[in-house]
Amino acid sequence: MENNRFMASIRPYALYLAWIVSIVAVGGSLYLSEIMHYEPCKLCWFQRIFMYPQVILLGIASYKNDRKIIPYAMTLSVIGGCISIYHYAEQKIPALAKALPCTVGIPCDFDYLNWLGFITIPLLALIAFILIVLLLIAGREKEEGAQEA
Repeated sequence: MENNRFMASIRPYALYLAWIVSIVAVGGSLYLSEIMHYEPCKLCWFQRIFMYPQVILLGIASYKNDRKIIPYAMTLSVIGGCISIYHYAEQKIPALAKALPCTVGIPCDFDYLNWLGFITIPLLALIAFILIVLLLIAGREKEEGAQEA
């Protein structure tokens, strides 16, 4: 009962909140690379490829309240999240980094940030992707024929 009320209160703002998460994620990545001069590795670039378009897509969808974007944005977030999981595992499991090493630019297992021993840039990206997916799930329109509780 409480869950239904919470979901009902978030549903109208889900696209907008997902858009804000994407803005914060893109802003954070640009801050780290352009202000702090942390060079992105190859896997960081792939994560950016799946996050950056969401600022535009979710922004337009939020403005128009167009929930048809949800499957597309969710697909981008799931793929980006999978890359983040692999990148985080590569940073935390040394054998994984040796199995498929980055050969160009900064090594993918290099930690610029390591807060509390486990919070790294790929983990922050993963959290953003997960938040976007959860908000998009909450923002889906109710299926026709579904009964209200």
